[in-house]
Amino acid sequence: MKHAEIHKGIDIMNLNELKKVVADAGVVGAGGAGFPTQFKFNEGLDTLIINGAECEPLIFSDYYIMKKEMQQMLDGAEMVIEAMKLKNGYLGIKEHTAERLGFSDGQKLSAHVVVHVLPNVYPMGDEIILIYEVTKRIVAPGSLPFTQGVIVSNVETLYNVANAAKGIPVTEKYVTIGGKIDDKCRKVVKIPVGVPVSELFAYLGVTVPEDCVVIDGGPAMGNIIDPKTYHVTKTTKSFLILPKYIPAITGKTTDPDNMVRRSSSTCCQCSMCTDMCPRALIGYPLKPHKIVRVVNGEITSNPQDYLAASVCSSCGVCELTACCQGISPRMVYTQVKKSLAKNGLRYQHDGSELKADPQREYRMLPSDRFMARIGVAPYDIMPELTGTISFKPSSVYLPMRQHVGKPAAPAVNVGDVVKAGDLVGKAADGISANIHATVNGVVTAVSDQAITIQCD
Repeated sequence: MKHAEIHKGIDIMNLNELKKVVADAGVVGAGGAGFPTQFKFNEGLDTLIINGAECEPLIFSDYYIMKKEMQQMLDGAEMVIEAMKLKNGYLGIKEHTAERLGFSDGQKLSAHVVVHVLPNVYPMGDEIILIYEVTKRIVAPGSLPFTQGVIVSNVETLYNVANAAKGIPVTEKYVTIGGKIDDKCRKVVKIPVGVPVSELFAYLGVTVPEDCVVIDGGPAMGNIIDPKTYHVTKTTKSFLILPKYIPAITGKTTDPDNMVRRSSSTCCQCSMCTDMCPRALIGYPLKPHKIVRVVNGEITSNPQDYLAASVCSSCGVCELTACCQGISPRMVYTQVKKSLAKNGLRYQHDGSELKADPQREYRMLPSDRFMARIGVAPYDIMPELTGTISFKPSSVYLPMRQHVGKPAAPAVNVGDVVKAGDLVGKAADGISANIHATVNGVVTAVSDQAITIQCD
């Protein structure tokens, strides 16, 4: 079938064709969520928002793509817009990113994509906040963006969509290496999925100081990992080496049960956590100051206070900036979420109109202030935009679940010789994603959980 050319041989496809090539390539949300991308492609929508906000501090992976590979990302965006017959396309980037790239608000980048400059606030990369900031539409609590006619896709995801159209599956990741390390080690690198972090750090000369931990993801929402055993996945965005004693890290090492126990007696009910909650500011029914007071006794005049926990984004503004008592409403909400999930309960919006708080503009959290409060401001340094490196790991470890949904099923056996790009994990029925070999080598271990490939 003949398609109209976009750029350098990339063709416009119809919706079903695009879904197939994206599914075959194993494209998932590269911003961290890992939702299989083809399931976002629906008819009846009108707007694509490209998430280039790079929500958390110290991460520059999407910036690298916008700086070095913008045309390929736009090719992917135009393919989605054409296939879905969308009317609008926006690249959402913060003010500081727009300045670095030399872009202005409303600037046209391609046939359908224009720049939308976002304020330098946290957490602007939350897709619910991003949608409101760009379109002024409010996605109802518990609903998905398509209900407001919007699809949100990360910069790297669209880069991978363009690759998928060329028959290139997801085998590599752009990863930021930063934090408390030598300046020569700060880099954005393009590396195979599945590589051992220990070998990557050794190649780059990264040493983790005794007083530091390694975070997969951003300082606020990322998780502490063991670099000796951890591997890069499709959703890895960064590895940040940060001191154990800064506020961004101390909360991650607090016992959640102990935090829940002491919350009700410690909370002074200043309500600052609720006043600053980014989703509450666009009308979501989140009242963290109430939940921390009642969580132990599980007593509340409004059961929705509990159910609303399921629509918390866990951004950490309440814990890291708002609370003056050293407690974590976020952690309390997380524990409540687990209880709700265990019992099959979730918040159900009653259909009432949602309105943003008229004081929202004055309660948003500036990025610079946030970085200072959580202790990462000294490490906000632009890394070297290195890209592909001549790094060859000894092996790669590929989990069968690097995405939302069901795990893939192993499609190879021990002893099989594979090349980078070969299918090694086949997506299950329903929401799932293919997994591909990321190096040339021999399969040395296979289980329902993961596949190991010894490199040539």
